[in-house]
Amino acid sequence: MTRPPLILASTSRYRRELLQRLRLPFEVAAPAVDEEAGPAEPPGTTASRLALAKAHAVAARHPDAVVIGSDQVCELDGQALGKPGNHAMAVLQLRRLSGRAANFHTAVAVVRANTGFEQVELAPVRVQFRTLSDAEIERYLRLDEPYDCAGSAKCETLGITLMESITSDDPTALIGLPLIRTSRMLRQAGIDPLSP
Repeated sequence: MTRPPLILASTSRYRRELLQRLRLPFEVAAPAVDEEAGPAEPPGTTASRLALAKAHAVAARHPDAVVIGSDQVCELDGQALGKPGNHAMAVLQLRRLSGRAANFHTAVAVVRANTGFEQVELAPVRVQFRTLSDAEIERYLRLDEPYDCAGSAKCETLGITLMESITSDDPTALIGLPLIRTSRMLRQAGIDPLSP
């Protein structure tokens, strides 16, 4: 049986690098989805809705493919912290996160339009940040430039030094694509990384 095409509905280099770990051939397609949160929408709901919307947007153009969509929202005190986009915003985010615990809601969706397959799962991650000085924040931001990361810290590089602990049942969820959940959903959609 021929394996269906696999498409990652994301332009994120982090998600692309994570999906490469499964050693499956795949393509990348930009989903072109409005990523604004709805009014009073809980962060986990936002992440799940956007992951599914991204997968559907690409699946509509490639109905024979299995499409993966993903989204992540950082939450502190019930408020979403988005991608900072620039140095000044990243400084403000890390000052707020200093000495605090934040919840990262990482959602993954898998859609195969021609079979009607659709699943979305949320992989919660709790991150305890250590108390950070302004000098540490500045030094970190100049070295890592995490301006495209929710919460302004890359755990896969120097950002790990800002953290005291990470609690999750899916170790790649904080980077942006929970591979345990993704692998399970791909198998159910007809793509098994370990099949010949």
